[in-house]
Amino acid sequence: MSINKEKYQEIIAELNGKATLVAVSKTKPVEDIQALYNLGQRDFGENYVQELVDKYEALPKDIRWHFIGHLQSNKVKYIAPFVHLIHGVDSESLLKEINKQAAKNNRIINCLLQIYIAQEETKFGLDEDELITIIKNGLHELQNVKVTGLMGMASFNNDENIIREEFKKLKSLFDSNAQLSTFNFQLSTLSMGMSADYKTAIEEGSNMVRIGSLLFGERNYNK
Repeated sequence: MSINKEKYQEIIAELNGKATLVAVSKTKPVEDIQALYNLGQRDFGENYVQELVDKYEALPKDIRWHFIGHLQSNKVKYIAPFVHLIHGVDSESLLKEINKQAAKNNRIINCLLQIYIAQEETKFGLDEDELITIIKNGLHELQNVKVTGLMGMASFNNDENIIREEFKKLKSLFDSNAQLSTFNFQLSTLSMGMSADYKTAIEEGSNMVRIGSLLFGERNYNK
């Protein structure tokens, strides 16, 4: 088994109910996911559609599967029957496709809108103007999706001040739109923070963190 049981229990105690832990299990074997499940973990995040489908079929059905990668519209149909939360919605067209596939499965699929907060051009996400456009114009006729929060990824940077400012920016955007409430737009989840920066993210208001390497790290052979 290559899960870090002690670190898992440490993080759960640290979060203390303030934030949901999504265990990022991409590329990890079913056995490791089952081991973490046996400790009580239920929220798992995957980046690749086929891998997610395979793991869904192989593992307990009360797992809440989060899709946390960049989702292509033509792949939505494969996860629409069961996905718990889609984290990286970064366009109105993707939101419409999720709505279409959710309707086919008689479901309402919860989504997070991904906001671009980093300094790197490689990151995906909406800017503030695009977010407002979706809120005002892009949701009216979508009966089978519900935007339940925002997600953002900070810069890959060792400067904590930069990372903290990016998280502050996303929290401010979250707060300024949290008072808006319709049948398919109710912000409750602020997903920011990963293995390297989740402590800072929690300090800045995150209530969902995505952690992989700390939980599923390389085996420790230094016995």
